[in-house]
Amino acid sequence: MNAETLRILDSIARDRNIDREHLFRDLEMAMISAARKHFDSLDTEEFGCEMDRLTGRIAIWRNIMDEEGNIVERENIPIERLGRIPAQTAKQVMIQKFREDERNALMEEFAKRQGEIVTGTVVRQEGPALIVQVDRAEAFMPKSEQIPGEMFKPGDRIRCLVLDVRDAGSQVKIILSRASPDFIRRLFEAEVPEVAERVIEIKALAREPGQRCKVAVASVDSKVDAKGACIGVRGSRIRNIVDEVNGEKIDIVLWNESSQVLISNAVRPAAVEEVSLCLELGRATIIVRDDQLSLAIGKRGQNVRLAARLTGWDIDILTPAEFAKGLEILQETLKPIEGVSDEMLDKLGALGMISVFDVEEIGPQLLVEDLGVDVEVAETMCAAASNRAREVEVEREREQAEAAARAAEDAAATEAILGGGAPGAEPDAEAESAADSILGTSAPGSMLGSRSARSDG
Repeated sequence: MNAETLRILDSIARDRNIDREHLFRDLEMAMISAARKHFDSLDTEEFGCEMDRLTGRIAIWRNIMDEEGNIVERENIPIERLGRIPAQTAKQVMIQKFREDERNALMEEFAKRQGEIVTGTVVRQEGPALIVQVDRAEAFMPKSEQIPGEMFKPGDRIRCLVLDVRDAGSQVKIILSRASPDFIRRLFEAEVPEVAERVIEIKALAREPGQRCKVAVASVDSKVDAKGACIGVRGSRIRNIVDEVNGEKIDIVLWNESSQVLISNAVRPAAVEEVSLCLELGRATIIVRDDQLSLAIGKRGQNVRLAARLTGWDIDILTPAEFAKGLEILQETLKPIEGVSDEMLDKLGALGMISVFDVEEIGPQLLVEDLGVDVEVAETMCAAASNRAREVEVEREREQAEAAARAAEDAAATEAILGGGAPGAEPDAEAESAADSILGTSAPGSMLGSRSARSDG
C-alpha cells in the first residue's frame, strides 16, 4: 500500500507538473482533517501527521496537552481506526489541495511564458472566442485578439502569443493573441536569427491586424543589412511571417535617430519632398508631389496612420501647392501686425508652424518664448490667426461642397452612359462600381479627410 501510494504521488507530480513535496504536505493535511473529523475536534493543533518520503509510511498522532497548552504526550492513531466517513473527508481535502497545487503550477508556468509564442490545438469555439489546448491547459483567445478573416475549426494547429495570465479564483485564465504587435515581433525572432541574437533590433512596430504592419529595424553591426536580413534571400524569411499571419502585408522600415529621416522612411513607398517638424505640437508635416499623394495616404489612410504610430508623430500630408498656400496665408495674416518682422515669420516656418491653424493652436505663451515678442504682440498674432483660420475653414468647406457636387454630376453622367438611362435615373450597383473605377474615388472628400494621422492611432 505504501509503495503504491508513493507511485501514485510520483505520477501525479510528473503528469501535472506539481512539486512532489507539495503533494506529501497535502496528504498529511488531509489525514489531519480526517482525524479531526473522527474525533469531532475543532483544535487545529490537536492532531499531527507525517509521511515518510522514502517508505510512504503514514504516522498519525494525537497531542495530549496540559492546562497551559504544552504537549506532554503523543498518542499514535492507527489509520484503520478513522473509519469510512473520515476517509471520505480526507479524500475530498486531497482532491481540493491537489487542484490548488495544479492551478498554482499552471499559474507559475504560464506566467514565465507570458510574451512567448506557443503552439496549441483548437478545441472548440465559445461564441466568437476560441478555446485552445496548450500543453495541459485550456487557453482563451477572444475575438479582439484574433486576426480578422481567419477561420479555425476544432483540431487545427495554431500558433499564438501568450498575452496575459490571470488568477480567476479557482482557475487560471490564459489569454492568447494573434493580433498583438508582439506576435509579429516574436515571429521575427523565430524566423530571423539576427533578430533573436540582437544583432538586429526591432525599434518600433505598428500594426493593423490582418491588413498591414510596419516594422522599424536597425542593425548594431554596420556589416549587417537590417532590411535585407529581415526580408531574406528572395523574400524567404518575410514570406514565412506573412504566411503565418494570413497574408498580412509587412513593410520593413529602416530606423533612424533623425525624426525627419525616420518619417520619410515610414511613409514609403511614397517619395517625400520635405519634412517639417513642429516640436511644440508634436506634429510633422510632410510634402509630397501630387502623383505621390494617394500613395503616401494609403488605402483609407492606412499608410499615414501606421507611419504616425510607428514614429510617434502626428503626421499631416500636403502637396507643394498646399504648403506654399498655407505659408502665404500665414504671412498675409501676420505681416501687417506691428512688431512682426520677416525674420519672425521665417523663424515660425523653421519651428514647423506653417499655417494660421498652427499659430492659433500654439497660443501666445509659446510665441513669447520662441520668438521673444511682447505678450500683447503675441496675443494680437493669435487673435488674427484665429480669425483667418475660421475664414479658411469656411472657404475650404465651400470648395469641398462644390467638388462633391461636381463629382456627383460626373458620376450621374457616367451612370447614364454605362447604364443606358437618363442622367437622373436611379443608379444600379454595377454602374456605380464602373463609375467609381473611372473617377478613381467614390467620395471626393475622402482623400482630404485622410491626410492627417495621429500617432496614437
